[in-house]
Amino acid sequence: MALNDDEVRALSERVGIATRWHDIFGTEHQVGIPTLRSVLAALGPVETPSTLPPLITADTGKPVFLPAPATSFELTLEDGRRFDGRATPVDGGCTIRAILEPGYHRLTIGSQELTVAVAPPRASTGADLGAGNRAWGIAVQLYSLRRPGDAGIGDYAALADFAREVAATGAQALAISPVHAQFSADPDRFSPYAPSSRVALNVLHCPVDLNADARWQDRAAALEALPLIDWPAAARARLERLCSIFAEQRADPDLMEEFYRFRSERGETIELHARFEALHAHLFGEHHKYWHWRHWPPAFRDHRRPEVAHFAREHARQVEFHAFLQFLADRGLQRAQAAARDSGMAIGLITDLAVGVDSGGSQAWAQPDQILSGLTIGAPPDLFQRTGQNWGLAAFSPQGLRAHGFSAFRAMLDTALAHAGGVRIDHAMGLRRLWVIPEGADATEGTYLAFPEADLLRLLTLESQRRRAVILAEDLGTVPEGFAETLSERGIHGMRVLWFERDQAQAFKPPATWSPVAAAMTSTHDLPTVAGWWSGRDLEWRARLGTLGEQDEAERAAERTRLWQAMQASGAAEGDPPAASAPAQAAEAACVHVAGSACALAILPIEDVLGLEEQPNLPNTIDEHPNWRRRLPADLGAQLRDRDALMRRIAARRVKNG
Repeated sequence: MALNDDEVRALSERVGIATRWHDIFGTEHQVGIPTLRSVLAALGPVETPSTLPPLITADTGKPVFLPAPATSFELTLEDGRRFDGRATPVDGGCTIRAILEPGYHRLTIGSQELTVAVAPPRASTGADLGAGNRAWGIAVQLYSLRRPGDAGIGDYAALADFAREVAATGAQALAISPVHAQFSADPDRFSPYAPSSRVALNVLHCPVDLNADARWQDRAAALEALPLIDWPAAARARLERLCSIFAEQRADPDLMEEFYRFRSERGETIELHARFEALHAHLFGEHHKYWHWRHWPPAFRDHRRPEVAHFAREHARQVEFHAFLQFLADRGLQRAQAAARDSGMAIGLITDLAVGVDSGGSQAWAQPDQILSGLTIGAPPDLFQRTGQNWGLAAFSPQGLRAHGFSAFRAMLDTALAHAGGVRIDHAMGLRRLWVIPEGADATEGTYLAFPEADLLRLLTLESQRRRAVILAEDLGTVPEGFAETLSERGIHGMRVLWFERDQAQAFKPPATWSPVAAAMTSTHDLPTVAGWWSGRDLEWRARLGTLGEQDEAERAAERTRLWQAMQASGAAEGDPPAASAPAQAAEAACVHVAGSACALAILPIEDVLGLEEQPNLPNTIDEHPNWRRRLPADLGAQLRDRDALMRRIAARRVKNG
């Protein structure tokens, strides 16, 4: 029976769909019934489960709540110790004794078994990892790195080389752009924040040397000489070389034994991604149709169908090739982290988690029950985007995560932290709520969908401690009330970016007053570089795109004065401010200024360390701006060494404030 409008609103509120929301001005908006019906349809049937979920979370030292009645239990800890006990009835369920040991423990209630993920009070910090209370690092877009023979795309070998250079400056961390898997059959799609899967790696960063074979030397040289990355051409060149490497290295028994062990250990995660890649190449790459898996022949839309297994057997070589590329990518990232740690970095690599995936990718195909279908995510209207934002990405399903023991979320963390000392979570507000939009609707027609924040934060905290990794949470934009405080209590670092650290009069706040449990930054990949902001390069781009306001240039002149005064007050700058046409001095002062923050971690984009004007990405553009295509100078290591004086000033600031 169809629900009437009142019933739709009541059911929506019950399952965590906001029926009203407030914008940044405090104005309340009522969500339309069509939006609510679409979100409810995406969530699927709302039923009261008759059994306990496969995983629940808890905090150390606090009673464990079970969402079902019980009288007794048996608990088996990770170390094998076993305990029996009685449950205490409470409304809607029961509680059992507090568990003091963090970890994944087995709980038996009658005939049911489930996992209890018990989290420590807080996540690991830089100090826990030996980086001190005021660690610092550099951020780089991985694809922008250069190495002879790389065919125009930065790779894990170049990352290892750069990690050694960064470690030599005294930095303790190297933050990188996402390395999520993309679409091998469609190299036109290359945004690191719109991946095919967050549980597999980007194989285009696998180390290859096209100079090692005369067949590719000229092609590689041409691609490396381009001022911007030609992703389709470079991807095809790299994949061709990787295909040759696969054929060559299959004759190496030791290497293949290592690969087979990797493939076995990673199990279904790698197998399904490899099958998807082979199917995508067959259905789209060869025939240029059936791009989205929902449009594939019905027999291939469900990975559990026997036809998929039959395809995998018939195309075993192709499936093995894509699994082998995952092996090479994993090994490349592992070696980059080893290079960072062996060179003296206490933290090393900090990877990046995109907020969602492309709905046509391998993760949505392999985990359809844990990915929302029919909805995209974005942001509501705000001061910067009056019509809101639609990122065109699919997100986890809160109900699906619970029903499957958060396996997709945990697998994502496993990939992100396998070879890293930390992870940055893009749009971390998604741990509490996401702005979801029915497919085909405008961003203004969305609403907020609640997520199991307590469970997700506990899992994050637990994995952080188990893997000795710091957690950074991008908490910029429309932040829910109390969210920053919740992150801080868990030891999860928010982000404090120079441009946004201002008081009500728009004066820049002294960095000594910035939040201690946070990562301080001059800028991010989505914002102007300091040199670009100082010179007005970002205004030039906005003028080109028709979004420049009449007062923007005059306001920028006043803002430059305010920033210089703030940097003078912090001791990072002295003398008269440089001209807009000479921004390098301002970029250097900004790095020192931010290094003096009270934040436990400072991350400086390499663009600001080098005083570069162009930013990696200009939001809300596709072809209008060369997003994710800029490369860094070929002599990057030498340029970093040339800034030794700046590096010493940054390090001194971190020590002084520690």
